[in-house]
Amino acid sequence: MNRRKRVLFLCTGNSCRSQMAEGIMNQRYGDRFESLSAGTNPAGYVHQNAVAAMKEIGVDIADHESKDIAEFLSPNVIPPDLIIGVCSSATENCPTFPAAVEHWHWPFDDPAHATGTDQEVMAEFVRVRDEICTKLDTVFGSTEKRGEASRKPSSSV
Repeated sequence: MNRRKRVLFLCTGNSCRSQMAEGIMNQRYGDRFESLSAGTNPAGYVHQNAVAAMKEIGVDIADHESKDIAEFLSPNVIPPDLIIGVCSSATENCPTFPAAVEHWHWPFDDPAHATGTDQEVMAEFVRVRDEICTKLDTVFGSTEKRGEASRKPSSSV
């Protein structure tokens, strides 16, 4: 039996974008991929607006924890097959893994920096969540077309 490919979503704080990407990937493509997330400088919490935005689409990340990338560097841990940096800072500061790991860069705006009313800030979390959904569906195949997602996506997608 083949193991699922391990995909690690990396950002700086591991509190918003990478957490949302992990949750979406596990829900939509968990049959083919083991989704993980980490940060280069973890915030120590998952942003409540990220939790709320995900709840709107039926994905529960309330029990997720902000993790350090170092947790995935141990020789006792199976390294990810693919690291997707979802912010510029984390991609630039990503450590070298002991194994050959493919790296992609998908920069999304950080909704934690949104300003305005509570509604405007929440709208930014929803916008970024939707961009992440679209990118994952484009690259790995929409939930309606899972069988067609066997192609290998390029890093520039």
